[in-house]
Amino acid sequence: MLRIRGTVGDLPVDLTLELDDGDWARLGAQLQAAPAPSTPAAAPPVKQDDDLWQNAQALLRKAGQLNGLELLDQLEGLAGDAATGKRLLVRLRHSASVKVSSGGDTPLYRWVGD
Repeated sequence: MLRIRGTVGDLPVDLTLELDDGDWARLGAQLQAAPAPSTPAAAPPVKQDDDLWQNAQALLRKAGQLNGLELLDQLEGLAGDAATGKRLLVRLRHSASVKVSSGGDTPLYRWVGD
């Protein structure tokens, strides 16, 4: 017997499956035949993400204040690519330790954290 409990959307689900020995054998054969899920090669390790985030915060903390274009340029250099630099910029924008204000053509990012 196999019991599955959870929700589908807002609806509660409580499902009990009764499997005989033949069903279990077929299920086991299917699981052995199925290829193992692979992780994408481009997925960065969590530790690397944490290090980048810490370095991005340190960069702004040390500068005190940077305009968005300067900060993005430095974040891209820190991260090694534009997409990761932009993600760090967005993360800084939403951080409680950063205040973003209008600065003419580009926003100003100011460190207000500890």
